[in-house]
Amino acid sequence: MKVYIDGQYFDEADAKISVFDHGLLYGDGVFEGIRMYHNRIFKLSEHLERLFYSAKAILLDIPLSVDELTNACVETCRANGLRDGYIRLIVTRGRGTLGLDPRRCPKPSVIIIASTIQLYPPAIYETGLSIVTVPTTRNLPNSVNPAIKSLNYLNNILARIEANNAGVEEAILLNSDGFVAECTADNVFVIHKGRLMTPSLSAGALHGITRNTVLECAAALGVPTSEPLLSRYEVYISDEMFLTGTAAEIVPVVKVDGRTIGNGKPGPITQQLIEAFRARTRLDGQVIFP
Repeated sequence: MKVYIDGQYFDEADAKISVFDHGLLYGDGVFEGIRMYHNRIFKLSEHLERLFYSAKAILLDIPLSVDELTNACVETCRANGLRDGYIRLIVTRGRGTLGLDPRRCPKPSVIIIASTIQLYPPAIYETGLSIVTVPTTRNLPNSVNPAIKSLNYLNNILARIEANNAGVEEAILLNSDGFVAECTADNVFVIHKGRLMTPSLSAGALHGITRNTVLECAAALGVPTSEPLLSRYEVYISDEMFLTGTAAEIVPVVKVDGRTIGNGKPGPITQQLIEAFRARTRLDGQVIFP
C-alpha cells in the first residue's frame, strides 16, 4: 500500500508522522472517510466541502486547494490500483510542541490512505442489526460541535465500548435532551407509516454525505421525509429502521433495546433505498482511471 503524506508517497511500513504532531497528541485535526465505487470516488466534492467547513470551524488552514486535494485523492487511488474501496483523508494541525497552543504548529499535514474497509459482516445487510441505546451522550453543540468531523472521536469510542459490552455492533447516542442524535459511526433513519424520518442536525446528527444521498433518493422515489426530534419511543414503534454512513452504506436495523422493529426483517422501503443508493454509486463521483 502507498500512503500519501504531504505530497510524497510512502510504503505502508514507512508511512509515519511525528510523535509531536498535534493530531496524535490532542486529536487536533479533521478527516473524511470517502468511498470508491466502480472506478469513481463517490461524492468527492461534497466530502471536500465538509472537510474545509470542519477545518474552518477549528481555524485550521488546509495547505492544499480543493483541486489539489481532488488530484491527490485520485492519484493515491491510482498508486494503489484501486477502483473500489475506501479513502481516509486526514488533515492534522501538524508538528508542534507538548503545549496546547496551535500557534506552535507552523505547518499542517495532509495524509491520504486508500485501502478497503468492511464495517459490518456481510450477513448483517441481509438479516439486520440489533443495537442498543447507551448512557454516553452526544457532544454538546457548544462544546465540540458534532458538525465538526474532528480527529477527536473519544465520545464515539466510549459509546462503541458500551455497545461491545452489550454484545452488539452499534449503539444509539442520545443528546443532552434525551433525543436521538446518531449512532457511533452512522446516521439514524426510521420509517413509520410510509414516512422516512431522521434526526435533525440540531439534535446532534452529523452532516452525513450518505444521509443526504438517502434523502435525495427518497425524494426521487416519492417517499415523504422529515427531520423531527426523535425520541426512543418513535424508534421503538417504527415499521423499519436503518443506519447510513460512508463505511456502512445502508444497513438495516431489526431490534433496538430488545424491541423488534416492524416484523423483525429489513423492510421494503429500506430495500428500495438500498437499490436506489447503489444505482447512484455507478454514476456520481470523480473518475479514477480514465
